[in-house]
Amino acid sequence: MQTLFSEAQLEDPRLARANEILRSCVHCGFCTATCPTYQVLGDELDSPRGRIYLIKDMLENGRPADEKTVQHVDRCLSCLACMSTCPSGVHYMHLVDEARAYIEKTYDRPWSDRALRWLLARLLPYPGRFRLALRGAQLARPFKSLMPDARLRAMLDMAPKSLPKPSPNDRPQSFAPKTQRRKRVALMTGCAQKALNTDINDATIRLLTRLGVEVVVAKGAGCCGALTHHMGKEDQAHASAAANIRAWEAEIDGDGLDAIVINTSGCGTVVKDYGHMMYGTDLAEPAARIAARAMDITEFLDSLGPLPQAKLPAPMKVAYHAACSLQHGQQIKTTPKSLLKQAGFTVVEPRDSHLCCGSAGTYNLMQPEISAELKSRKVETLEATQPDVIAAGNIGCMMQIGSGTGVPVVHSVELLDWAMGGPKPVALG
Repeated sequence: MQTLFSEAQLEDPRLARANEILRSCVHCGFCTATCPTYQVLGDELDSPRGRIYLIKDMLENGRPADEKTVQHVDRCLSCLACMSTCPSGVHYMHLVDEARAYIEKTYDRPWSDRALRWLLARLLPYPGRFRLALRGAQLARPFKSLMPDARLRAMLDMAPKSLPKPSPNDRPQSFAPKTQRRKRVALMTGCAQKALNTDINDATIRLLTRLGVEVVVAKGAGCCGALTHHMGKEDQAHASAAANIRAWEAEIDGDGLDAIVINTSGCGTVVKDYGHMMYGTDLAEPAARIAARAMDITEFLDSLGPLPQAKLPAPMKVAYHAACSLQHGQQIKTTPKSLLKQAGFTVVEPRDSHLCCGSAGTYNLMQPEISAELKSRKVETLEATQPDVIAAGNIGCMMQIGSGTGVPVVHSVELLDWAMGGPKPVALG
C-alpha cells in the first residue's frame, strides 16, 4: 500500500510503525474470508482491509477521528484471525491498537459511550470492585426489560447466577512443589477471572506443583492491562503493565523465574507484547524481558515433557474451543488439544473453529448485537459435535459460550488437573 506520511510525521516512532504496517498490506483481501464482523455484516469497512483504509486516511492526514472511522474500528473484535490469514504478514494488532489510542485522544464520544467505557475501565480490572458490580447486576437482572440500552442489558446478562468465594490462593504467596523442584514460575492470577471463576487458578497451582513446579503469586501483580489497552486508554493500560513488570522483575532478581505462566489467553497475548507496548518508556528493556518469559499454561506444560499416566474415571468427549487470543494472537493451535489427548480425553473440534465466539474482552458488552450473533454461531457448531464438555483456554470465551449452552464449559487446565489426580471440575457436577 502506498502511503504519504511526511518526513516530520515519520519522526514519530508510532507513526513510523503504522507506516511500516500499512506499506506491508497488498490489498489482497484474504483477511475478509476469516473476519467475523465481515462474515456477519458483509460491509467492506467492517473487514480488516476496510479498516486499514480508514486508519490510513485518519493517521496520514493527522485529522481527528470521525464518527464513521470510530464506528468501524469499534466493531473490530481484535480476534486477529486476519493475522493468521494474511500472506503479507501485516501486523494488524499494532495498527488497530494505535488507531484506538488515537481515537481516544481525538474523538469526543457521546456521553453514554464515555460513561460506559469509564465504568468498565474502573470495574473490570479490579476484582473487588468487579465482584460488587456483579452482585449488583444479579439484583438488577429482574428489571432488565426496563433498560433502554442493549449494552446495559448485556452487562446484566454477564453476571453469573452465583459467584465463587475469593480464593486464598490468589493472594501473594509461594506454593512449594510436591516433588523435586524442576522449575520456578510466577502465575498471573488476572483480574476478572478472580471474580468470575476461582477454580482455574486453583487447578493450575495444583497441577503445576504436582509436576514439580514451584508457583509464585507475585506481590503487586494484577490486571495485565488488556481491557483498557483495547479501549485506547493508554495511561491506565501502561500503569497496569508497569505494576506487573516491576512485580515479576523483583521475583527474577530474587530467586529467579523460569517462566511467567498465564492461564487466560487474552492476557497472554498482551503480556507477550509488553516489549512493544512499553517501547519508548523507562521500562522498555524489562518489559521485553518479561515478554520473553511469558508462556500460556499449555505452552509451559508442553515444555515439561510428556504428562504422567492419566486416571480418567470414564471416557469423555471434549469439544475444544480455540480462543482467538491463543490460536491467532499467540499462534498456539495444536498444543492444548495434544495435552488433552495425552490425558485420555477424546478431543473434537467444531466447524469454523477459526472464528471468534464474540466475547473479545469487553466487546460483548459494547457491541452486544454482533456479539450475540457470533455466540449463537459458535454454540451451534460446538453443540453439533455432541460433546460431554466444552474446553477453552480463556475466561471470556468460557463465560460467553456458557451463557448460550447447557453443555458444561471448563478451562482446559481443569480437565488436565482432574486427569492427573485433582478434583472433578465443579461444572461437571
